[in-house]
Amino acid sequence: MSFPLLTATAALPAVGAIATAAVPAARRTAAKWLALLVSLATLALAVTVLVRFDPDGSRYQLTESRAWIAEFGVRYELGVDGIGVALLALTALLMPFIILAGWHDADPLETKSSRWRPTQGFFALILAVEAMVIISFAATDVFLFYIFFEAMLIPMYFLIGGFGDRAHAGSDENASAQRSYAAVKFLLYNLVGGLIMLAAVIGLYVVAGNFSLQEIAEARANGTLDMATSTERWLFLGFFFAFAVKAPLWPLHTWLPNAMGESTAPVAVLITAVVDKVGTFAMLRFCLGLFPEASKWATPVILVLALISIIYGALLAVGQRDIKRLVAYASISHFGFIILGIFAMTSQGQSGATLYMVNHGISTAALMLVAGFLISRRGSRLIADYGGVQKVAPVLAGTFLIGGLATLSLPGLAPFVSEFLVLVGAFARYPVVGIIATIGIVLAALYTLVLYQRTMTGPVKPEVSAMPDLRVRELVVVAPLIALLIGLGVYPKPLTELVNPAVKHTMSDVQQKDPKPDVEAAK
Repeated sequence: MSFPLLTATAALPAVGAIATAAVPAARRTAAKWLALLVSLATLALAVTVLVRFDPDGSRYQLTESRAWIAEFGVRYELGVDGIGVALLALTALLMPFIILAGWHDADPLETKSSRWRPTQGFFALILAVEAMVIISFAATDVFLFYIFFEAMLIPMYFLIGGFGDRAHAGSDENASAQRSYAAVKFLLYNLVGGLIMLAAVIGLYVVAGNFSLQEIAEARANGTLDMATSTERWLFLGFFFAFAVKAPLWPLHTWLPNAMGESTAPVAVLITAVVDKVGTFAMLRFCLGLFPEASKWATPVILVLALISIIYGALLAVGQRDIKRLVAYASISHFGFIILGIFAMTSQGQSGATLYMVNHGISTAALMLVAGFLISRRGSRLIADYGGVQKVAPVLAGTFLIGGLATLSLPGLAPFVSEFLVLVGAFARYPVVGIIATIGIVLAALYTLVLYQRTMTGPVKPEVSAMPDLRVRELVVVAPLIALLIGLGVYPKPLTELVNPAVKHTMSDVQQKDPKPDVEAAK
């Protein structure tokens, strides 16, 4: 049997989490270094997965299959397609930067209400989330996917509620209450979605007799599995609801601003750049793969919800006074673009949506982490408390600007290619939807440039006059992300070649072809 590379890639951070948690309390620095080394080793394995993956090969590669709960047809099945391997690599790539950025976020404080900050626990939880997300991107057994889709809620709950943002207006007691509220809201929303999905998972087993994604797809293709239309639609809704909560899609989005606002900046990145991607990824792999007819049936409503997310999230971002909540609402708008690309049912739209997942992860990580460095210096998340930062910390301001410009999808930066493909795909089949979605681009430019103007330009406020520029550790975090944004913006071909074959398989699942251009109408 060949080396189980996907299992090793997921198992390494899981073992690292246990080892980090076991480090003696007095050895906080050792725990940090252990977590960082584990994340780097996991990145090395992820790069190996990426190198060994052949975009022109079979749909699922590096597959593993072992009996697990034989009585119920549950197997331990892993395999990655081009979309899964891209997101797996993104997850492994971001983790070392998240750990480095949060190097001091869990150090003990002297105040009474904040005394509980076990560093070992903080980094162990981050590694545990990484392991569960990697399994989710690789699982081809529906039940296996569901277990880790739900299990990642537990470490995320403790990361939000137990290690919240220290730059919180008001008393320590109020800050603790806000963190608890955000953590509970995150958990309840996602648990409700997960319970509904569990009912759909059981229903799928009753209909199909197993949980294997590949076997179910083959049975549908050769006609041995004939799912009633009403059954397929109900099962689709059960799966989609859970993924829409995780994504987050309007109106199931309200947990995200609270969770990101009350988390430390690295944990906020973990939420929106890594964990939430499981929701949109699962729409492609499970909703379209398992329920193609129901996916087409639900498309008009989903497109409307995606448009609302795009416009609503951007409008609320424009009016925000809190830096981190602004980034959260901007992410809701961006996830609307991703879902729009998925359900436009065109190869350009789905390729753009996949690229958007990757590029949004990098751009949001760059912007949010720099924002976290800014907030830690001033001790405030309020935009009004800043001004003139570019005069005292030009490198910080410059990286903040590049992250912001990537967020508004400036040409030459990675997200532009993604957004362009999504809009091209939407215009090809739903021109009115594409036209409305472009409003989100205008609003993105507004909230991004206003944020930069109010924080970085103008007179230097006394409170920021002595603000230090980015330190070496912070530059090590930010510089590679900025380089990736520019590199993938100028030359996205390696990423598109990786995901396009997988997108063709997904289009085949839903039996859709790209609409031909109307040449006569263009004349």
